[in-house]
Amino acid sequence: MSEQLLLTPTLPAVAPLAVSPAVSPVAQPAHAPVASPVTPSAPSLVPPAVSEVSTLSLKTEKCVERTRRGRIKTGAKGMSGPVIKITALVLVGLTIIGFVTFDYKNIDFAASVAATLHNAKVMFGQPHLVYNTIPGMMQALLLTLALGALATFFGAILGFFGALLCAKNLANPKIGNVVRVFVAFVRAVPTVLWVLIFSVAAGLGGVAAVVGLTFHSASYLTKAYSESIEEMDNGTIEALKASGATYWQIIFQAVLPASITYMTAWTFLRFEINFANAIAVGAAAGAGGIGYDLFMASAFYFDLSELGFITYLVVIAVVLLELAATKVKSKVR
Repeated sequence: MSEQLLLTPTLPAVAPLAVSPAVSPVAQPAHAPVASPVTPSAPSLVPPAVSEVSTLSLKTEKCVERTRRGRIKTGAKGMSGPVIKITALVLVGLTIIGFVTFDYKNIDFAASVAATLHNAKVMFGQPHLVYNTIPGMMQALLLTLALGALATFFGAILGFFGALLCAKNLANPKIGNVVRVFVAFVRAVPTVLWVLIFSVAAGLGGVAAVVGLTFHSASYLTKAYSESIEEMDNGTIEALKASGATYWQIIFQAVLPASITYMTAWTFLRFEINFANAIAVGAAAGAGGIGYDLFMASAFYFDLSELGFITYLVVIAVVLLELAATKVKSKVR
């Protein structure tokens, strides 16, 4: 008996299965409502950001004005457009009234146009010297160039120091305002008038021409140089001040290297202006030069051929000046 008990295998006790109340039908009461299946809503195919952008674009499109061809009108609305149109119409009307009511003294327009074309043909088609020689013309041209160069040189020096006194990132505001008002007044007066004013003190000649041209050039270059200095980065100036640099160290190590290209361009532009003004004041102030010969050929001799020769000479000189200025500016960069 004991052997039979020893040979009989003992099985492990199996725990009863626990039935979940959610699964078992008995766990739910009979009166519990049956839950209806929830149908998930279809997800939106358009993201919120895209829908907002499209809404904004639609609102913007309503405010945009287009032309008949569908192009967007870029002009801003304001009073300037109508005022400009009205001014143009008034000027055109006054011009028409002036042409209609002008007393022409029985001028033959066909003969006048033919005479003008003939004068232009003689002036530009048959240029030659009658009362002067080529060496004399070259000497007069060099004298005019010298007048313009001297006025530009002295004007550039005065204009540089004047720019340091009125540049907003370097100068005292009160001193700068005074200098700006003064140079604006000088620029408002024409160059020829300044030459005539100084001719009263210095007499007719090259001295009055150089002083008058220099006076106007200094005011012109003061404004140009000061604007070039104001365009540079203020951080460089502040960094040099923080490192203990002196005023002139800031000028020659930061201001001048940063604005030398613009200053060179403005200086050559003023030289071309001074050359043209030197031609004009050559006769007005008795400064001589090619301007005086031009005045004599046109008003005294009335020689169109010589006038054309001098005109060609001036044009060639201006073209050479422009080429030289372009070459120098490319080297400075």
